[in-house]
Amino acid sequence: MRRLPLVSLLLLTACSHTEAASVSRVVSGGMLYIVATADPRTDQIRLHWLNPTTGAPYRTLAQVQGRLAKQGQQVIFATNSGIYAEGLKPLGLHIEQGETLVRVNNARSGGNFALLPNGVFWIDGGKAGVTETQAYKAAGLTPTYATQSGPLLVQGGKLHPQFNKGSSSFKLRSGVGVCKGGKVKFAVSAGPVNFYSFAVFFRDTLGCPDALYLDGSISAYATPETNTQLVNFAGIWTISK
Repeated sequence: MRRLPLVSLLLLTACSHTEAASVSRVVSGGMLYIVATADPRTDQIRLHWLNPTTGAPYRTLAQVQGRLAKQGQQVIFATNSGIYAEGLKPLGLHIEQGETLVRVNNARSGGNFALLPNGVFWIDGGKAGVTETQAYKAAGLTPTYATQSGPLLVQGGKLHPQFNKGSSSFKLRSGVGVCKGGKVKFAVSAGPVNFYSFAVFFRDTLGCPDALYLDGSISAYATPETNTQLVNFAGIWTISK
């Protein structure tokens, strides 16, 4: 059998290596963003709301981190899943492990959630997507995990039609995009930005043709070294290994 040269063996090893999920600091347009990147084909991207032991919302990123640690998983990144109602209940669709805990919300008025078009971020096995809400319903998707929020930041490479570059509404913002190659990118701004700048960041800097706004001023994230949470949350997304 012919032996491959050492250089060829090294190249094969490099090509077969799967890049692990990561958290990075990205500066764009003068703003710092914390960006978590994961591949749904190889990384554990999960959604959590109710603690199965107590039946109550987890409330904190630390509680979810602790529970997963007992299961032998290290949380690389965690963030709140999106806008929620009183009683720490997700305002829109919430699916965990294939079970629909909250149904699609068809509201057409009332805050950012109903700044249409809004959408659904979903995970189905090794695939992820950000899909406009009505298109999601029409497609008959049955994902393993999903959350509904709004507005859509980017849809098919186009910014939300109501975003204005000169908008004076500057707030801390968090969102999630499905980017080129199918990777998922969560992003939390380190300071106040408007919707237009946040959407442009997902499309042009992160390379995500589809992205969804998750939440505003209360948005937070946690890594093994950092936790910026100040208020209780409903749903919580995690990336773990």
